[in-house]
Amino acid sequence: MEFYSVDELRSNAESILEGLSKDNDVIITNNGKPYAVMMGIPEGRFDETIRALRQVKALAALERMRSQTSADGFMSDDEIEKAIGAAMEA
Repeated sequence: MEFYSVDELRSNAESILEGLSKDNDVIITNNGKPYAVMMGIPEGRFDETIRALRQVKALAALERMRSQTSADGFMSDDEIEKAIGAAMEA
């Protein structure tokens, strides 16, 4: 895993993309904090890769809901629907 700042990405995008292997992730930082992840997509695996990423995002949203529920005691149906919708849009 390699880390590059947003400024480095702007000035070296081509070389960063060329160096992005199918098995290596690149983390883009903004003001020293992780901001985005870039990853190679194996040929012919676009749909599978996107599906897996969405699944991970949904699991993360579920974990946030569980944590919020533990802290607040409960979530209404509307709050659950909003959290799921926000996770699907992200």
